[in-house]
Amino acid sequence: MRILITGGAGFIGSHLCDRLLSEGHEVICMDNLITGDTANIDHIRDKRFSFIQYDVTNYIYVDGKIDAILHFASPASPIDYLELPIQTLKVGSIGTHKALGLAKKTGARFLLASTSEVYGDPLIHPQKEDYWGNVNPIGPRGVYDEAKRFAEALTMAYHRYHKLDTRIIRIFNTYGPRMRIRDGRAIPTFISQALKNEDVTVFGDGSQTRSFCYISDMVDGIYRLLMSDITTPVNLGNPHEMTLTSMAEKIVKMTGSKSKIVFKPLPEDDPKVRQPDISKAKVELGWEPKVGLENGLKETIRYFEKKLHEKGGSQ
Repeated sequence: MRILITGGAGFIGSHLCDRLLSEGHEVICMDNLITGDTANIDHIRDKRFSFIQYDVTNYIYVDGKIDAILHFASPASPIDYLELPIQTLKVGSIGTHKALGLAKKTGARFLLASTSEVYGDPLIHPQKEDYWGNVNPIGPRGVYDEAKRFAEALTMAYHRYHKLDTRIIRIFNTYGPRMRIRDGRAIPTFISQALKNEDVTVFGDGSQTRSFCYISDMVDGIYRLLMSDITTPVNLGNPHEMTLTSMAEKIVKMTGSKSKIVFKPLPEDDPKVRQPDISKAKVELGWEPKVGLENGLKETIRYFEKKLHEKGGSQ
């Protein structure tokens, strides 16, 4: 297949490039590098791979046939929502519309990277795909939550009205190499602070929970969904739930850090719990996470040690 990945130089997108190439596909990576980084794809030396620096909120043209479009372009961390609120809304709405338009024109299968954030601060636990969510549309996180909710609605509209072949994945917290040091999410923040022996900052009282999925497991789930015939949303994530305080303690211990854990006020609309119900993925995709937390964190810490050494501690 000839596959276009928007946001292909980002964290998950770049790992997807690797996986698709390893499966024998041709990959076109498109990214405006607002949060992506060419360092994530510099290692790729394959004549079946090409990179286009481009903003997908503009009209998208790609020469030749396209068999599938994976729409992963979007800022995706709380820091990004605050620094890039308009861009986040535009790529989720206009960018999704442009990508869907290209899929309609070329007859390509379309896969939308949605998020567990569509559930907001959930009132049910764990979260199943039939839960409609509890989202504050005008809060600081609303720019991401509502952009993705709109993107899902638009994708389903194209599926129903234009008979487009579509897939929707709801991604829960994912971690691994190629995350940005200044990402703002829990694991990269805790690791970079611990490696520098700085205070490890936990927001709130640390009792809020998250479920962390290693990148290779996530990419495998995405690939299985792409190759399936499931057109309704599918949760992908690791159902192993833990508090943020216990994650911070684990990372401090694994890095041998002298860091102390300190607590700061909880940001507005920060979810208290987050855990995927992956029953649908298990039954319909034969998928569930395989990489344990210890092994995943070892690989991630190793990557951050290398990046901090290269950058002299700044990025």
